[in-house]
Amino acid sequence: MIGALSVGLLGLLCLSIPVGIVLFLLGLGVDAFFSPFPLIKGLGNLVWSTSNNATLIAIPFFVLLGEILVRSGIAARTYDALDKWVSWLPGGLVHANIATAAMFSATSGSSVATAATVATVAMPQAEKLGYDQRLFSGAIAAGGTLGIMIPPSINLIVYGFLTQTSIPRLFLAGLVPGLALAAGFMLVTLILCALKPSLGGTRRLFSLLERMRALLQLVPILLLFTMIIGTIYKGWATPTEAAAVGVAGAIVIAAVFGGVSIAMFRDSLLGTIKITSMIMLVIIGASFLNFTLASAGLGRELQSFLGDMGLTPFMTIMVVVGIYIVLGFFIETLSLMVVTIPIIVPLVVAQGYDPIWFGILMIVLVEMALITPPVGLNLYVVQGARKSGNMSDVMVGAIPYVLTMLLMVAALIAFPQIALMLPDLLQ
Repeated sequence: MIGALSVGLLGLLCLSIPVGIVLFLLGLGVDAFFSPFPLIKGLGNLVWSTSNNATLIAIPFFVLLGEILVRSGIAARTYDALDKWVSWLPGGLVHANIATAAMFSATSGSSVATAATVATVAMPQAEKLGYDQRLFSGAIAAGGTLGIMIPPSINLIVYGFLTQTSIPRLFLAGLVPGLALAAGFMLVTLILCALKPSLGGTRRLFSLLERMRALLQLVPILLLFTMIIGTIYKGWATPTEAAAVGVAGAIVIAAVFGGVSIAMFRDSLLGTIKITSMIMLVIIGASFLNFTLASAGLGRELQSFLGDMGLTPFMTIMVVVGIYIVLGFFIETLSLMVVTIPIIVPLVVAQGYDPIWFGILMIVLVEMALITPPVGLNLYVVQGARKSGNMSDVMVGAIPYVLTMLLMVAALIAFPQIALMLPDLLQ
């Protein structure tokens, strides 16, 4: 069954069939060839019960929140403010790219949205100020990946839903690794630009008064982050309710800054519908595949297979890491998660690993998939914003940040408390 599934998955993806449809087709194949019962008869009830789950309402809310921030101009103001604070460092605006991505991640929940926002705002500055196009573009692509790590994260919501783990605990677990990754990206940038100053373009200094005034532009994002995360951990709201509160807060802030218009609302709602429809198709397809795989006994087959190999828990994790790195070259991040979660997570938990910790490890690994060719979505988003040059420039520029993510993977395996410290502390 394992071999047939692997061949079927890769074959269908090579035909450019949408991933949500691929998941349904794989589920139908498992039902037809590996199950003694007609599982297809439960499809209607399964689709309804999956899509009727209140937890998933958080997804369109967080997508809408990010759309409002982008289209109302709040994201551009955030970038300008951070530029005044970090552009004196070796690397200049490259640090602003990463810092803006980290702050936008704290309200967006989507890596692609984060990368698109920062790229749209930042790319016009790169050539004008003499930055190396490769490093500048690679930093934006890498910074965008923080959107699925720093809470609130759509991918963490999906992981929590599919594995029945606590979403607030997942959010807490992602905070320290997410901020550490952002700091690591900035440190790598600083080292590269200190060794070769021509990479970093023009370093600019702003007066203390200008920088203090710029802090006012950061208040909206910080308020939104505090509002969303604070209400969750104070117990005042569920993640879904907190997302709705965040949307209301974003509309109020956009109105204060004069960014509200009929066109803004129309574009934000249309963007939300498109993104949410894609995500829900993938989630429902994944739920059907999970159901058929569990009914056909894939979990028992995999456990028996690994048991015969005599792998230790550490060796199992290393195999899993290798699988995600290889699959990340070919499969989009959300699809990679929902395809592998029903197969991998039960095995990892059976080896004694914490599902919260593994969720964060998985997120780092799928973040790498966003900036590794040939399917790295953030690479294409940034290249689209550049409107010139070769795609290979963005790929080369992302390499130092891929290596930084590998170091984070090693750190999480060696020191699981990096992810578990905050959830355990506040439990």
